[in-house]
Amino acid sequence: MQIGMIGLGRMGSNIARRLMRGGHDVTVYDLNKEAVTTLAGEGATTASSLEDMAGKLAAPRVFWVMLPAGAPTESTVEQLTGLCSAGDVIIDGGNSFYKDDIRRAASCRMKDIHYVDVGTSGGVWGLERGYCMMIGGGKETVDMLDPIFATLAPGYGTVTRTPGRGTLDSRAEHGYIHAGPAGAGHFVKMVHNGIEYGLMAAYAEGFDILRNRAAEHLPDDQRFDLNLPDIAEVWRRGSVISSWLLDLSAAALAKDHALEKYAGKVGDSGEGQWTIDAAMEEAVPAYVLSSALFARYRSRVHDTFGDKLLSAMRFGFGGHVELPLNEPGEE
Repeated sequence: MQIGMIGLGRMGSNIARRLMRGGHDVTVYDLNKEAVTTLAGEGATTASSLEDMAGKLAAPRVFWVMLPAGAPTESTVEQLTGLCSAGDVIIDGGNSFYKDDIRRAASCRMKDIHYVDVGTSGGVWGLERGYCMMIGGGKETVDMLDPIFATLAPGYGTVTRTPGRGTLDSRAEHGYIHAGPAGAGHFVKMVHNGIEYGLMAAYAEGFDILRNRAAEHLPDDQRFDLNLPDIAEVWRRGSVISSWLLDLSAAALAKDHALEKYAGKVGDSGEGQWTIDAAMEEAVPAYVLSSALFARYRSRVHDTFGDKLLSAMRFGFGGHVELPLNEPGEE
């Protein structure tokens, strides 16, 4: 398929690469000319503006917006709606707030433009591993875009197949789902990130407890100088708490036992807060997820070793740098 990729940051550039490797015709645009030039050298068609991109794509045109949530995405989608014709498709693959998707989709429908939101997880590893995608939009449009999603998804990989799925939608086993109408994709991704906060916080607190067992105020016979890299490694093998996040923790600890390169001031994407907002709207108790979010806020005032591990995990899966913290990061 032919597709226009707008935004060539850490994820956008690798999404474009994976699509090109899968045989798709990709036209790219970014304000960063160097990023555009790099992908041109790898086979992408380049566009000098959104208008130029629109002129290089055949109908029905498909535009994938991969920009930070908020103003950058909002202004780009608004510009695209002015350039699109009936039947064209705008995809938002960033971390937008799901209520913004619902509003944008309604505006696009008035012009017979299709709007699709894709909650995308995979971070800097997605190029090789593939991307887990949670998709919102009309069924016919999502089905039409299936070759794109199938290329980006990880496929079966080495994950053991779940017993009892029977005749359920096979796309989930390949790493992508049609979650529902516009907004549903980003809503599912939002809760995914809220859960991620909780999982990361559990590892961080656990390793902080392990590290502080050597504290001087404890009785001598109850003090242990524990090897954290070895503990992380052994837990990866046969333990019920093994996971990719633990893999990333083990790698970070093996390189730097004290995690000295991290300040422990943990950023967030904003989706943790949105998840708690949704829980409050639904009157659903979310003790773990809310505590994990508040722990990230607290880390910016007083940090711990566990906070350093949180930062190490974020850097491991998404390349997120701790500072500056005035802009939310992408999870």
